[in-house]
Amino acid sequence: MSEPESKVLLLGALAGVAGVSLAVVLYQGFRSRRRVSGPPGILLSQANEQSTGVVMVDGPCLQPGQAEVLERLEALIRCVSELKEEMKALKNALPALQDHVREELSGHSEARRVSPLHRTTPTRRKRAAGAAARVHSRSSEEAESEGGYMTALTDSDDEELSDAEQTSGEASVDRLALLLGRTDGLHKGTESDKRESLNILLEHREEFGQISAFLWRLTRAYCDVHDCSSTLEEKRTYAEAGKTVGEEAVRLNPTCAESHQWFAIMCGVMAEYDTIQNKIKNGYIFKDHLDKAIELKPHDPMSYYLLGRWCYAVAQLSWLERKVAATLFGEPPSATVEDALKNFLKVEEIHPGYSKLNYVFLAKCYRDLGQSRQARKMCEAACSVESASKEDGEAQKELDLLCPVLGVGREQ
Repeated sequence: MSEPESKVLLLGALAGVAGVSLAVVLYQGFRSRRRVSGPPGILLSQANEQSTGVVMVDGPCLQPGQAEVLERLEALIRCVSELKEEMKALKNALPALQDHVREELSGHSEARRVSPLHRTTPTRRKRAAGAAARVHSRSSEEAESEGGYMTALTDSDDEELSDAEQTSGEASVDRLALLLGRTDGLHKGTESDKRESLNILLEHREEFGQISAFLWRLTRAYCDVHDCSSTLEEKRTYAEAGKTVGEEAVRLNPTCAESHQWFAIMCGVMAEYDTIQNKIKNGYIFKDHLDKAIELKPHDPMSYYLLGRWCYAVAQLSWLERKVAATLFGEPPSATVEDALKNFLKVEEIHPGYSKLNYVFLAKCYRDLGQSRQARKMCEAACSVESASKEDGEAQKELDLLCPVLGVGREQ
């Protein structure tokens, strides 16, 4: 109980006593007048004049019911006297009670000020809004204190619990950042590194499986291990798993360019194992998600390289594949060698010397368009890039076939 509340209670009680005392005084004045001039039905003893007692005797002038009223008044006067004594005791006890309550409250507040959990910043409080909302949903029974008082959860209580959760959340974010940084490094490593990356991500999927940045890296890891695998069954298994995870990443965060990019890649990978119908269907999905990735991140050379590959593949579709696409989807996908060339040149514009394979496909496009001099130039540029990855090895195989046709001597 706070000091203002105790004062209000005391004043209210005193006011009530004053009202009852006034009634008693009026009654005693009335009694004195009756003693002087009243009827002989009421006699006051000399002893009772110094007290609040009333002696009732029968008399010829006593009206019916007056005896009962006077008895009640006498009982009321006795109660008032007892109440006065109780109020006097309460008045004496209140100052000590106020000091006791004040000491408890000041000690509680000091403990909160010392606690490091209450050193919150506005940013941390904002981040903890969700946790605070959960705290507020508790019932009033859960907020009962040890002393039996029902207490409301204060803002400081919310902040204490929210900060505890926030500390845990920040630690989780730190772990995720370290995990993603490690897997990014492993992605650029050897085949063994790429397999390790997949295993690490799978171990943490339960903890971070609802975060798109984690999922698109898991999709990438499936793609890496797919490329490292030797058997057709293994490749297909990793391709299917990667496509499923990639689709989930896009669903969780449709505004993440990398999620769209790697989902598109896995759709392209699955085309190697599907029927013509599914191959064409995945081709449409591949194009849609690459367009979205470029819209979200227009300066990523990888997306333009992949779109160039798609355009070049569509331009090379056989008559049968185009006929199936027209039958199933109304019209076949449309792209030309010129479209492919445009995208490969965009890659070189954003990132000169992006990859050995990009030079190879530039050479192919120029060859198909009859621009032999430009094609030879791109072949020479490709030959000047050292093979440092499996992809570079594939590019070299293409060069081994392309260079003799164009009359280019391969440089080691």
